[in-house]
Amino acid sequence: MKLHHIDLFLFSCTACLLLCAAAPIRAGIRPEAEALVNWKDSLAGADGSLGSWSLANSTSLCSWTHISCNSAGHVTRLDLSDISLNGTLDRFDCSAFPHLEKLTMSRNGLSGTIPEGIGNLTSLVRLDINNNMYLTGAIPRSIGQLKHLVELRLEDLGLDGTLPEEIGNMTSLEVLTVTSLALTGPIPLTIGMLLKLRELSLDNNNLTGSIPLEIGNMTKLQELSLRHNYLEGQLPGTLSHLIKLQGMYLSENQLGGHNVPELGNSSLLRTVDIHMNNFSGMFPSSICVGGALNYVTAAYNAFTGIHRQTFRNCTNLQYVVFTANNIVADLRDCFGEHSRQLEFLDLSNNALDGSLPKCFWDMPSLEFMDLSGNSFAGVVPFSRTCEHTLSYLHLANNHFTGTFPLALKKCKKLFTLDLGGNNFSGQRRISTMISYQQAIGQSFQTTIQNQDRGAVRLNDQVKEFIWSQSISAFWTYHLQESKSTNMNIIHHKNNQQETHI
Repeated sequence: MKLHHIDLFLFSCTACLLLCAAAPIRAGIRPEAEALVNWKDSLAGADGSLGSWSLANSTSLCSWTHISCNSAGHVTRLDLSDISLNGTLDRFDCSAFPHLEKLTMSRNGLSGTIPEGIGNLTSLVRLDINNNMYLTGAIPRSIGQLKHLVELRLEDLGLDGTLPEEIGNMTSLEVLTVTSLALTGPIPLTIGMLLKLRELSLDNNNLTGSIPLEIGNMTKLQELSLRHNYLEGQLPGTLSHLIKLQGMYLSENQLGGHNVPELGNSSLLRTVDIHMNNFSGMFPSSICVGGALNYVTAAYNAFTGIHRQTFRNCTNLQYVVFTANNIVADLRDCFGEHSRQLEFLDLSNNALDGSLPKCFWDMPSLEFMDLSGNSFAGVVPFSRTCEHTLSYLHLANNHFTGTFPLALKKCKKLFTLDLGGNNFSGQRRISTMISYQQAIGQSFQTTIQNQDRGAVRLNDQVKEFIWSQSISAFWTYHLQESKSTNMNIIHHKNNQQETHI
């Protein structure tokens, strides 16, 4: 009798196990599966990318494509980027996923709006919705309920409206990237509550007003990017509190102010981009206080000067652009032995005058230099180092005099030389075509043209310069005279398309 009961017990257990194995989805996670299938059914053509999403699927939910689960079988990740989803989020039931930590939906064809229910994803750590241009409407205020969110990326969407004040409730945020939308209005003051933030990017919107003082509360901030908006006013003094800042990108706004010392208080600062604003006065001399600065562009502002010691500590400086300001400065000590890494220097269209400092030729890594559109005068000094790196040299529209700077023949890598609009001497008429033959039998041809197709006057030094370059580089030069009979030399390799700058 006892044996009979044991047999019945074993039979019951076996039947139970078989029934459980046959059940396609455990009851505890069935709401999650039903929510996913319900949303999938609302999408167009989702059977291809989400074909495994089916309640009839005998496998577990965790084996469905683009899904990850925890040990209890609950959905923790939905990686839905680049799978050609087309439809809305209207039937995406956010409340069905209390354990979801990561949701990515980038580069699809989603439309409609981001639902208010997004705030129900209270376990979410990362939310990434990029490149869905037909996703419109406002950022829902309920997004402020995502108290555990560490990374929020909303980029290249059709969203408009304002950046909601509730963004300040997301106090776990470390990365906030809301770019290339159509947001209007000011940056909310509550953004200063994001004390853990390391990266803030609000580029390519229509934001207005000033940069709030509260931004200085985010002392862990490493990157601040507010490019291409309509921000105005002076920089807040609290920017000096951002002592961990490595990159500051404020270009293409309407920011201004006569003194901007706030730009240079971080010893870790590597990149400063403030071009196309209304800054004026002296460029801040503390910009390189820590010596880490690598890249600075302040083009198209109204700066009037650069202190002679500004870049003395910049031993890592590689890229400098100050074109189209009103700079009058003594540059003898601005660059030189402390700028041995400098590769790109553009000081064009300013009010620089006097003789060209020899220190410009003591930068062994320099590849591009544009000093055109200034008032430099005198002779072009001798270059000792240009033979190694210099490829682009623009000295046009200054007041240089004397003979053609024959020493430039040492610049064997020179690709573009523009000397037009100066007062070089010693020109005489030569024919419109000069051909040379290389000693090794290679043909080299120099084409000389005038803007009005007439004869061109060049001096003997120019011909010697061309000949010296042809020996080593097989260049073709196009020399065009300006109306004042001064020279522009634009050249390119024989096998490449002509370059016009």
